Amino acid sequence: MYKNKITQALLLGAGMAVATTSLSAVAADVPADVKLAPVQELVRGNGTEVASLDPHKTEGVPESHVLRDLMEGLVIQDAEGSTSPGIAESWSTEDNQTFTFKIRKDAKWSNGDPVTAHDFEFSFKRVVDPTTASPYSWYIEKTQMKGAKDIIAGNKPVDELGVKAIDDQTLVIETEVPLPFFVKMLAHTTMYPVHKATVEKHGNSWTKPENYVSNGAYTLSDWIVNEKIVLERNEQYWDNDSTVINKVTFLPIENQNAEMNRFLSGEIHMTDEIPNEQFRRLKKDYSETVAISPYLCTYYYGFNTQKAPFNDVRVRQALSYSIDRDIVAGAIWGQGQTPAYALTHSGITGFSPDQPEYATLSQKERVQEAKKLLEAAGFGAGNPLDFTLLYNTSENHKKTAVAIQSMWKKSLGNYVDVTLENQEWKTYLDNSKQGNFDVRRAGWCADYNEASAFLAIAKTGNGNNDQKYSSPVYDKAMDDAMTVAKSEAERNAFYAIAEAELAKDMPIAPIFQYVKARQVQPNVGGYPEKNPQDSLYSKDMYIIAE
Repeated sequence: MYKNKITQALLLGAGMAVATTSLSAVAADVPADVKLAPVQELVRGNGTEVASLDPHKTEGVPESHVLRDLMEGLVIQDAEGSTSPGIAESWSTEDNQTFTFKIRKDAKWSNGDPVTAHDFEFSFKRVVDPTTASPYSWYIEKTQMKGAKDIIAGNKPVDELGVKAIDDQTLVIETEVPLPFFVKMLAHTTMYPVHKATVEKHGNSWTKPENYVSNGAYTLSDWIVNEKIVLERNEQYWDNDSTVINKVTFLPIENQNAEMNRFLSGEIHMTDEIPNEQFRRLKKDYSETVAISPYLCTYYYGFNTQKAPFNDVRVRQALSYSIDRDIVAGAIWGQGQTPAYALTHSGITGFSPDQPEYATLSQKERVQEAKKLLEAAGFGAGNPLDFTLLYNTSENHKKTAVAIQSMWKKSLGNYVDVTLENQEWKTYLDNSKQGNFDVRRAGWCADYNEASAFLAIAKTGNGNNDQKYSSPVYDKAMDDAMTVAKSEAERNAFYAIAEAELAKDMPIAPIFQYVKARQVQPNVGGYPEKNPQDSLYSKDMYIIAE
């Protein structure tokens, strides 16, 4: 009954425009015994309104979901997160320091222009160019691409970046040091190309639907801010014959309960999240729709280390120690999340950080230590620590903030006075960057499957180090991991030093390790439940007939 009701709602539209386009191709990964629905349109909840659709001007997860459909880099990921050919049909290296990529001859932009190695050279240089002001320029520096660090700092011209198009089909990239995981880093959205002529003609307006030129499986058809983003199939895409979904609609729904209700009424094929308080009921009553995947993300609270009193490590430690991570992970979220005491997610391949000393204490012992730390820092009943906790608009983040506010009040009593403040996504990002916060909710998802994908963000000057943390010990450990270490084991030893320094200085309070829980309609095929980075490509999915 449930499935039939959902299917009927989907086919009748349920508030969505229904296309009558017949299938023009059959995806290579659709099982032979699967009958495809006549309407191949996918509607996805996306959490919030995107800040931009320029891959070189974004830094958030909502933007990445849309960009994976619009653009394609040299490499992409398969359903299990392994690196696969994208616009580059092959690559080679003899020393893990000079990489040669061969660009597909049949790769085209949505306007019919060929995608060439020159597009990638232009795009990578655009990211590191200080005039672009890319919030993720640090990522190219993290790839160790030759010259990136000095170019970003304004000390070298852009043309000295270690990337060169030898001809239309050959791209050569050089790194400062050997980096065996370099290629897997190229799947990130910052490494997507943009169409040079379009960017130069339209400037910041190139991302409008009427101007947008893409090289991925879809084109930008419509974008109504705070309502929807609509993508249509890109007939010029090199692998278009394997694409089944003709239309993708992303809905910016910040309220998880509203998103759930629209899913249950058949308006949405896939939610972005599940309301925490509804998880157990949905798992019981609609188990066939609940998808839980591994997710390389860490949820944490960040302290403004440049602002008193959070420039005092004792204050930061006190607030961190008095958060009961078991309750937050197991009761507030309760979808399989686990308590976190390190920035690096334990699911990262090849590295598992040591537990810091405070993690071995009971919660009662941590609270006792927290009170001592606050008293030593000059706070107490007569002089409470008065601060604001900032979080971006989301029911799940709100529930977490309310719970932790209550923990602080219950365990620390009149030693603290906490005010909660929520802001919509763009404003939250701006204020985080500008340091307009005391304590803020944050989360970090790995851009590639290696410990530095987490640890890089705490280096001095990193574009996502909104806590403005700076430690010579930490920075040296991270630099040595790249320039001194000769093996994975040696890199991990330096990463362990970095994690220990974070636990001691506490610029962030790790709270829990994510899993990704969302609802997916039973008639959606090709959903990649085992991808640990939640890298979803609509081109790999399809709607099954019922």
